[in-house]
Amino acid sequence: MQKSEFLGQVSRKIKLIRIESQHSQEEMANLLGISKKTLIQIEKERNEASWSTVVTLCALFNESEVLIHLIGDDPVEFVKLIATENTYEPKEKTLGGRVFWHAITEGPHFILQQNIISGHYRVIDLNHVRWYSTFDAEDAEQVRLKLELHREVSDDTKA
Repeated sequence: MQKSEFLGQVSRKIKLIRIESQHSQEEMANLLGISKKTLIQIEKERNEASWSTVVTLCALFNESEVLIHLIGDDPVEFVKLIATENTYEPKEKTLGGRVFWHAITEGPHFILQQNIISGHYRVIDLNHVRWYSTFDAEDAEQVRLKLELHREVSDDTKA
């Protein structure tokens, strides 16, 4: 899922997120830092929410069932994935992929998974800690292989 597609999908769900969180249009507009008129235009699908509005929405409503089912992952982490370059370091502990994830490759130390909703990839270790996320399957597999090699070299030096 690319940034423009993400903006469109979130824009189309903003009314459901507002209703789910039991906010009036005025309250929601104030929370998002936009005018009520702008919110109405987004809810009627006449305009699309801006990047800053979507980021704010994901940050404030990161536990929204609507958002989680839309992207199949933590909304804040998904925004970070779209917005920034990724590094090869442990991030946060996940549920291991029991929901929304399909294992692509399983190595002795790391697993490459694909999100069944958004299609993005992540590399997690056997303790279910996320190390890397990307939209590029080949890149994700290369990172998994590098992490496997690094872990094996690290294990050999400890022995």
